[in-house]
Amino acid sequence: MQPGGCSGLRYSMYLDDQMSEQDVAEEQFGVRLVIDRMSVPYLSEAKIDFVDTLEASGFTIDNPMATGTCSCGHSFH
Repeated sequence: MQPGGCSGLRYSMYLDDQMSEQDVAEEQFGVRLVIDRMSVPYLSEAKIDFVDTLEASGFTIDNPMATGTCSCGHSFH
């Protein structure tokens, strides 16, 4: 997660082939997800999925730890 948006934090996903000492790796269903240590507490209960419908295609994040979102839908707090 990164600072930004009108609510304070926003999700960012990147493809990378290196891990640093500040990263934590988790694997489920054969997919390895690497998260920076500062973001782990905010994402501890989050569920990441991929949707592919006529209306949308891409990753979704359902995060019960997010207490509120902004009107643009790109950040939370």
